[in-house]
Amino acid sequence: MKNNSAKFHSLSRRIVAQFCIFTLVLSAIYGLLAFLLLYNLEDNFIEREVIQEADYLIEQYQQTKQWPMVRSAHFTLHFSKDSLPKDMRAQFIEEPHRKEFYGEQDQHYHLYPLPNFQNTYLLAEVSQKLLVRPVREGVFKLLFISGLALTLIAFIIAWLLGRKTAKPLKELADLVDGVALENIPDTFADKFPNNEIGVLARTLESSMQQIGKALERERCFTRDVSHELRTPVAIIKNAVELYQHKNTSQGEDKEIINRIDEAAEQMEQTVTTLLHLAREEHAFAKQTSVQLLPLIEQSIIERSYLLDGKSVEVEVSDNCNTTLIAQKGMLKVLLDNLLSNAFQYTEEGAVKVSFTDNTLTVEDTGPGIDQDISTQITEPAVKGSQSTGYGFGLSLVKRLCDHQKWQLNVTSNQGTSISVSFDSAI
Repeated sequence: MKNNSAKFHSLSRRIVAQFCIFTLVLSAIYGLLAFLLLYNLEDNFIEREVIQEADYLIEQYQQTKQWPMVRSAHFTLHFSKDSLPKDMRAQFIEEPHRKEFYGEQDQHYHLYPLPNFQNTYLLAEVSQKLLVRPVREGVFKLLFISGLALTLIAFIIAWLLGRKTAKPLKELADLVDGVALENIPDTFADKFPNNEIGVLARTLESSMQQIGKALERERCFTRDVSHELRTPVAIIKNAVELYQHKNTSQGEDKEIINRIDEAAEQMEQTVTTLLHLAREEHAFAKQTSVQLLPLIEQSIIERSYLLDGKSVEVEVSDNCNTTLIAQKGMLKVLLDNLLSNAFQYTEEGAVKVSFTDNTLTVEDTGPGIDQDISTQITEPAVKGSQSTGYGFGLSLVKRLCDHQKWQLNVTSNQGTSISVSFDSAI
């Protein structure tokens, strides 16, 4: 059965998503770097031209002791801050070390202070020489479209790569997910690649083989022991019946014989339960519509000898007159165990059976169950210990519920309340 408690995340989809995100991030970084490189190259060309013009002016001044005319119309030579264009003068006063200024009407200035000449500046208005800034919107669109194209290509590559990478893992998941252990092939790891997935497959194969062998040993042991116990139990019961038929003794002898008879009945029930648990094909037989009330009444009648001589009333609620979807034999075994425990350990008071919200509840007024035993029933792995007496009967009930996917709940305070929740009722 697949576990739907958590949302399923496809590995191949994650590969595609992460690959696309990586491509988007990489494209954005690459585009930004490319744009900054274009800006830097443009500024370097302009700066080189300005320096070349400044070197020419300084060289001519040193030869003639007069400043020559600038060689290009976009250059102007200034001998004071006040002569600078108004639209960039204020910016220069606030930031005297700045070299690049933006003016009105999309004008762009580069200012170069001539070295060793105080208050002498070479100003270049280079708006007509700009190549990157006028087309930066187009560059951004180009980079955006290129990024989308690269993402699409990355999506296709990631989809193909993710599908190829996740295919053997998906095959392995499909092989073991929701499949009964006996239906899984004994060997399946050989068809998986010799990589991490192959290691996982081999580990699963080895673990499942060990689990299968352990379960088979348990089933065989339980079945063999149950069969072996059936013969001596039958002999004991026949001997008791024969003795009761031939002897009408009273007093202590009759009490001993009755105790032997009750113990034999209890042992027979335990053997029957163990046999049901050992037979997997019977435990998981097809479920049908089952009338609950007749089974309860039958179990009460069959276990009534456990109430002989006790002041105990048995109350069956009217809501037990319902129909369940269950395996009839396993439901009968469950009722036999629950009622046997309740009858056996209740000396006075009442045993109540009710059914509400798809939940069967058996309550008694017995001495209750120790907390340690109750914990071992609901959590059998605790300390690895085994319970006895009442706890052993409930341990069998717990195994039955585990087999049939029923939910068992045990509450013990003054008396004991045992609830079994079923999947559905009609």
